[in-house]
Amino acid sequence: MTDGLDRLKVLINSSTPIVVMETSEEMHAVNMVRTACRELNMSTFEWSIADGLLHSGTNVPPEGQKISLQARIDQNSIRSQGGRSQAQTRIALSPGGAEADRLARAVALSMGTDSAAAASGTAIYNTREPVQALANMESMTVEAVFILKDFHRHMDDPVVVRRLRDVGQKFAANRRTVVITAPEIVVPAELTTLVEYFDLPLPDRDRLREIIHEMFTRLSKTYTLNLQLDAAGVDAMSANLGGLTEEEAERAISQALVTRYALCSESVTDVLDAKKQLLRHSGMLEFVEASDNMAVVGGLENLKHWLGQRRGAWEDAAREFGLEPPRGMIILGVQGCGKSLCARAVAGEWKLPLVKFDTSAVYDKYIGETEKRIRKVFQVAEGLAPCVLWIDELEKVFAGSGPDSASADAGVSSRLLASFLSWMQDRKAAVFVAATCNNVTVLPPELIRKGRFDELFFVDLPNQAERKQIFSIQLAKRKRNPAEFDLEKVAAAAKGYSGAEIDAAVQGGLYAAYSEKKPLATQSLLDALAQTVPLSITRAEEIAALREWARTRTVAASARDAGPAAS
Repeated sequence: MTDGLDRLKVLINSSTPIVVMETSEEMHAVNMVRTACRELNMSTFEWSIADGLLHSGTNVPPEGQKISLQARIDQNSIRSQGGRSQAQTRIALSPGGAEADRLARAVALSMGTDSAAAASGTAIYNTREPVQALANMESMTVEAVFILKDFHRHMDDPVVVRRLRDVGQKFAANRRTVVITAPEIVVPAELTTLVEYFDLPLPDRDRLREIIHEMFTRLSKTYTLNLQLDAAGVDAMSANLGGLTEEEAERAISQALVTRYALCSESVTDVLDAKKQLLRHSGMLEFVEASDNMAVVGGLENLKHWLGQRRGAWEDAAREFGLEPPRGMIILGVQGCGKSLCARAVAGEWKLPLVKFDTSAVYDKYIGETEKRIRKVFQVAEGLAPCVLWIDELEKVFAGSGPDSASADAGVSSRLLASFLSWMQDRKAAVFVAATCNNVTVLPPELIRKGRFDELFFVDLPNQAERKQIFSIQLAKRKRNPAEFDLEKVAAAAKGYSGAEIDAAVQGGLYAAYSEKKPLATQSLLDALAQTVPLSITRAEEIAALREWARTRTVAASARDAGPAAS
């Protein structure tokens, strides 16, 4: 929160004409601008199509600034209107009056403690229309920030754009700034040189703890809530809220509190469930239940050893030792050999949250929106740290990022790749990227080099020992005792089969045994295998080419004595 506030203060203090804040959390954005203006001793005005231009607070004016007699009369007149609604009160700006008088009428109501309450909710006359509001803003000389709410709906009006450009050019030479808040906004080309973008930062752990206490205090006024959670529990709860915006965190906490009418140990997991739902609605990231660990993966001893060495490398003790958090890995291999299973099992092995990146949802039909979405994904992933970010079939995201991508998709894939490479290189948060890939040859070389990903593993078809492990795991998962089967025989019969094909064979054997009302036996598995044509036969040439490419360019996920030669 502090870093974001400091950045906003720099933008305002440096006379940035227009600041665009793309966010659906309007109140959070407005409160941050108000805080920045309060610390910078500047006034704040807010505009909406419903209310017009409102003065939302100011500080004591500089020495020598005087309030005109007419402004004092207007102020006293408003004080006497005790029976009238504040929303009905309007301040008229006299077009022919002096600038000091016009300005005073706009800010007089907020001068002093007596008039602060009366000024709240008052609006400058005839400013509901965007053009009129911008004209009034341009005529003012007070150092202030003007917040325009939902102004994206008016950016297709050439008159509004022209007037906003005039305001921006004038504000660039003064200590005044326009802040536009909107869920999404397309900035016209005429304004691009006047605009700076500001992204609302996600709340850190300290801020999340504050939100927990604030929500408990607020809801305690409505409900009878029990406080059963100690400081350690609040810390755990704030950790589970990481990656959410302030308003999302408030909703998750509120739901957890009214579910049990208490802040208790169960609330810690309740907010995690609410967080999963909120992220799922975002459409780009999805929480995946990481119930499996590497014990459910047969073979791949080199990969397991590599992951074991990096367990806990994101903890404070590892940082003090001089370690940096592992960046990630690419798992390349034959289809059906457990690449996705490995990616999921990493999170379960390390006891970290697993988030899947839906690569298809990141693309948008509007130019520039895709890049904004990918930055949002990175921001949320860092807020969830430490975590595992799972990207399935990486080649489908960046395969079109070559030199000719500009003619294919207006260069979107190239810009997406550039954003991803920059984030992989520069990020400090403990986000481990577990990416899978079926065809690494279509990936750009700068993506797979050291420094972006820590290692590139190749998962080949399982050998004899690994096939025995896979059969044992699959049988145990289906409540069968592996010792009752001739695993050596069925593993030999499954030569050239992938892990997924072995899984399907066990399932097929169970179907056959159930229909014949017989127990599952070794022969049932052998019959199921005989009825399957493995991928190693139907795609033999492609697998051979993939093995040849990976032989000198990747690290074998299986141990040396368990390589393909031992199949």
